[in-house]
Amino acid sequence: MQIHDLLLRQLIIELTDPDPEKMVDNAIEQWQLIAAHIISIIGEGGFNALYDRSVILTQSTFPWLLTCELQPSAHKRFSALRASLEDQTTALASEANYLLLVNFTGILESLIGAELTTRIFRSALEETRIPIGKGVNK
Repeated sequence: MQIHDLLLRQLIIELTDPDPEKMVDNAIEQWQLIAAHIISIIGEGGFNALYDRSVILTQSTFPWLLTCELQPSAHKRFSALRASLEDQTTALASEANYLLLVNFTGILESLIGAELTTRIFRSALEETRIPIGKGVNK
């Protein structure tokens, strides 16, 4: 899946800037925030369908990525993703998370458009207090 919007691509790059010591924790926190924003718009079932499809697309490159059984509890929702990422090197886990985000974002962008998708991801970035790049307009 491709992301067509340049600003959206920049947001994804910023989301996956790896901190080797906290990469997995940061990835899970970001997914939880993204999920919260998207669930408030399209519901849990809609989010789960998008996420499941993204995992399937990502598995073609990273077959070790576990098919996630998403839990309704925010703390357990991404337990399979956490387990998959923790079993890999930081670099490989970061690449897989990046591709998962790209696939997820590409699907979402095709459904609701780049502008709304960018706003959702911007909100998640702001909540994790990740600095938003100069090339991304508020």
